[in-house]
Amino acid sequence: MRAWLLREGIELEERDFFKERLSEEELRGMLRGTPAPDVFSWNSPSFKKLGVDRDALSDDQLITMMLKEPRLIRRPLLLVDGRLVQGRDRDRLSRALGLG
Repeated sequence: MRAWLLREGIELEERDFFKERLSEEELRGMLRGTPAPDVFSWNSPSFKKLGVDRDALSDDQLITMMLKEPRLIRRPLLLVDGRLVQGRDRDRLSRALGLG
């Protein structure tokens, strides 16, 4: 995805949130209007090891889990003009960036 964005001439500001963790305020700000389950990595081995019933988890619990274990955040996450866009959806990202 990174290479594609660079080829399209999109300037990136990257952050490795394994090294530089997100604060709760930052994560909640990014999620503004996006339900926490939409960015939670349900298929992550880290989540599967927990043996937790996903239907029993609230948004607040998911946020707490993602803050404690960044592997539970579905990546990449991109902020485009203050809106969160899932990086794996190239069509949605293209529209958000005005690329066609």
